[in-house]
Amino acid sequence: MDQQDSKRGRLLQAPEDFLSTEGRSRRRALGGLLAGGAALLAAGSVSAAEKAAAAVDPKHLPPSLPPWSQNLGKPVGADPYGFPSSFEKNIIRRSSPGLTTTTQSSVAFAPLQNLFGIITPNGLHFERDHNGRPDIDPYEHRLMIHGLVREPKIYTMEDLLRFPSVSRIHFVECGANSAMEWANPSVPTVQYTHGMLSCAEWTGVPLSTLLEDVGFDAKQAKYILAEGADGAGLTRTIPISFALNDVLVAYGQNGEMVRPENGYPLRLIVPGVQGVSNVKWLRRIKVGDQPWNTREESLQYSDAMPDGSIRQYTWIQEAKSVITSPSGGQHLLDKGGYYEISGLAWSGRGRIKRVDVSTDGGKNWRTAKLQTPVLDKALTRFRLDWTWDGSPALLQSRCIDSTGYVQPKMRQLREVRGTSSIYHNNAIQTWLVDAEGKVHNVEV
Repeated sequence: MDQQDSKRGRLLQAPEDFLSTEGRSRRRALGGLLAGGAALLAAGSVSAAEKAAAAVDPKHLPPSLPPWSQNLGKPVGADPYGFPSSFEKNIIRRSSPGLTTTTQSSVAFAPLQNLFGIITPNGLHFERDHNGRPDIDPYEHRLMIHGLVREPKIYTMEDLLRFPSVSRIHFVECGANSAMEWANPSVPTVQYTHGMLSCAEWTGVPLSTLLEDVGFDAKQAKYILAEGADGAGLTRTIPISFALNDVLVAYGQNGEMVRPENGYPLRLIVPGVQGVSNVKWLRRIKVGDQPWNTREESLQYSDAMPDGSIRQYTWIQEAKSVITSPSGGQHLLDKGGYYEISGLAWSGRGRIKRVDVSTDGGKNWRTAKLQTPVLDKALTRFRLDWTWDGSPALLQSRCIDSTGYVQPKMRQLREVRGTSSIYHNNAIQTWLVDAEGKVHNVEV
């Protein structure tokens, strides 16, 4: 469309602090959020916006010069390590109430609705810990590689930094991302439905290089076991085919050392595989000839099937997409206004080939524009022009990856997986824009 033919619609962002954990059980926290919470909160946020608009001092607007244009600013180097503007203080990771019994074994969700492009800032990368965040001295940290190898070795961080490094952009998604949506829509915003997802440029040593350095047994080796240095001692089995392909032993994240909450000083990056396999605070790798069936592979991170069986080792995160704007909790203020529908798509099997967008709940689809770069096992940003006519709309996105896999509807996923699952929900997400412009999480 020609944007000059339609005024640009105003979009009010979702409130940022309405999910309080204080005095709430899991059932109370999740129940009722969709039914009444989003509408009330959106209405409240309009009032807040009106107050903010009323608080603007006309003397600070053009053609006048505001105070910050008339005074000497902070000196260069006033903040040796930079921080976001104080006006962006509400854009933070957030925890969902009642999700886990302790904060040491919990999740902090990335604010997908507030991010641009495909790279997640280090300070907003989602966090999932199993026994709290350890504080590790890099000079005392070691990585041990043993098992079916010719020469077991223990590496210091200095040793690892001497190896030739590579940098690649990949997403990390928790296997439980969108878990609360399996039975029905449960939480109001995209931060909570899909926020166990982030994407970064990772720098480190290919694991294949280290396996060659210790002389792994190429004939017998079938799997590796990765172990973290946190109190949980989290361990994960990974196929040797993955390890020899694109797995990184990473120490860099977006140009700096990996943040403590994301594995400082060393973590594993297993592109396209559920987040738990990207072991943080990596301390040990064992080469073996069979899976280990550890706790996090038997009691957790396995799929309950409709016939009562349990499916293990479903590593890959299948193709998935979500519209981040407009999305739940936001508010479209202008009927007849032009809006850009934007979102993210990703696949653990390769590149995103196409993203289709529907505004009528899947009856009709339009192909969205993919923003470059479009990378292997990385987030891809998509965009589509849309003029909202003021009537209710059902927004959906559906991605297709380079293997030809098509993102399924929730109904299609349940036909195979049932409703007892927790992990690997990659179903199409629906946002309802009601006649007042308020956006809700729904299912069609």
